[in-house]
Amino acid sequence: MKESDLLISHHDGVFSVKVAGRANFEYAVPLRELAKSSNEFRCFRIDLGDCVAMDSTFMGVLSMIGLKSRRCNATVELLNANDTLKKLLRDLGVSKLFTFTEGSDPDAPQWSASDGNVARNDMLTTAETVTEAHQTLVEADSNNAAKFDQVIEFARQDVERLKNREKED
Repeated sequence: MKESDLLISHHDGVFSVKVAGRANFEYAVPLRELAKSSNEFRCFRIDLGDCVAMDSTFMGVLSMIGLKSRRCNATVELLNANDTLKKLLRDLGVSKLFTFTEGSDPDAPQWSASDGNVARNDMLTTAETVTEAHQTLVEADSNNAAKFDQVIEFARQDVERLKNREKED
């Protein structure tokens, strides 16, 4: 992931996120951290205009944000998502968590590369993100259980293996 592929900004209860390229598990880690640390927000606006693809981990983290927004009466707007991205979210039964809009983010700052300085995450954090993201996809739509049960189990095993390795070191 290039530093400028994921830009995040926050102002007055509105989070603006810009995604470019292929949104994968690397993109998901900083978004998961943002979702977990953001207790009060009015809106998440995620500009997918330059996003060409999303993996299930990234879509799971988007769903985390979507479910959290419902609990705090906020909205999640996906800006400029192409038909392929919309179909991916619809096929997982999570498109209902989002409002799809076109155009620019009215609250977006002037982006700079420094906005995207997301620290490289360790393997344990990545494995935890993969696990939680896929569990969220199942929580959002139980039909996803059959699709992701093995992924969740393998990711859980990876988390345990990595935790044990940390204990040994």
